[in-house]
Amino acid sequence: MTNGKKITIYDISKALQLSPGTISKIINNKGTVPQATRDRVLSYVKDIGFVANANARNLKSRQSFTIGIVFHDLALFGLEHPFFGSILQAFKNFIEPKGYEIVFIVKKLGDKELTILQWCENKKVDGVLMITGNKSSPEIIELTQSSFPLVSVDNVMPNLTTVISDDRQGILLGIQHLLDLGFKRIGAFSGPLVSRAYEERTRAFKELLIANGLAYESQYFYATAGFSYRSAYNQALQWIEHWKKPPEAVFCFSDNLAMGLIHALNKKGYQVPKDISVIGYDDTQFAYLFSPPLTTIRQNKKEIAETAGQILLQLIKQTKKTTDYTIHRIPVELVIRESTLTKKSKK
Repeated sequence: MTNGKKITIYDISKALQLSPGTISKIINNKGTVPQATRDRVLSYVKDIGFVANANARNLKSRQSFTIGIVFHDLALFGLEHPFFGSILQAFKNFIEPKGYEIVFIVKKLGDKELTILQWCENKKVDGVLMITGNKSSPEIIELTQSSFPLVSVDNVMPNLTTVISDDRQGILLGIQHLLDLGFKRIGAFSGPLVSRAYEERTRAFKELLIANGLAYESQYFYATAGFSYRSAYNQALQWIEHWKKPPEAVFCFSDNLAMGLIHALNKKGYQVPKDISVIGYDDTQFAYLFSPPLTTIRQNKKEIAETAGQILLQLIKQTKKTTDYTIHRIPVELVIRESTLTKKSKK
């Protein structure tokens, strides 16, 4: 406001001697404008305290410029989830410069209990990103069958476009690394198989182990009942007790599981990697800080989030709901650290 008058893009246009269209493009982050011009306009609007009229923009475009987020965290980590928390942050970083804001989909609106779909309809979100959700939930199924543009970074379901890591590639890389070290007795430590990722990694592990001429032995496979580090540690202690002969290496299907297992192995008198090599999965921020630093499968969280964002924006722009549902698998990579023996140090 200047002398009681609301500042418009036309005032800014006149002050900077640029067209109103150019000012609009820069403020709404649209089109191609020279960076120097963009910087000059953004600096000026910041100095004068100009705020674009979002309601006018929304009315004109018939969009709310909001993305609903489904985040039903079964592991109870919340926004600090070592994997999905990073996905959410990377998605936020990608989508906000495009003029959108994210809102979490909750069960209640005031005192009224709503389904996920009813909440989306009430808030008039333009699209939905499903970070995590129970794929057997009637509300999740209802959402996938609705007209809302929807992309998932975890669940694989009918009527749903999904962006996930290439887990089969990740398991293959891990097994090949252990084979290269000469190991034959390879175990696997998984989280609850109700999780899509753990179920998929477990299936790939069994198939690829056999494909490489190794026997799958049930005593060397364990799936925990819980998702937490504490659960991994406690159940690893029980698992170790049942080994007739310890495995030479264990492939853990998350870094969290690997850290819990290593703690349990140390408790039972085993040294990693001298006695048993351990591989994790995710390459969370703690993996290289752990003792020993963790060999792991690195998931490209930024690429997953940005690919999901790009697809969701494309779906929002479409005039009718797509019937071309696809699974986009993002490549992973093996990161070798000290929790697995090197060829030179192999006993």
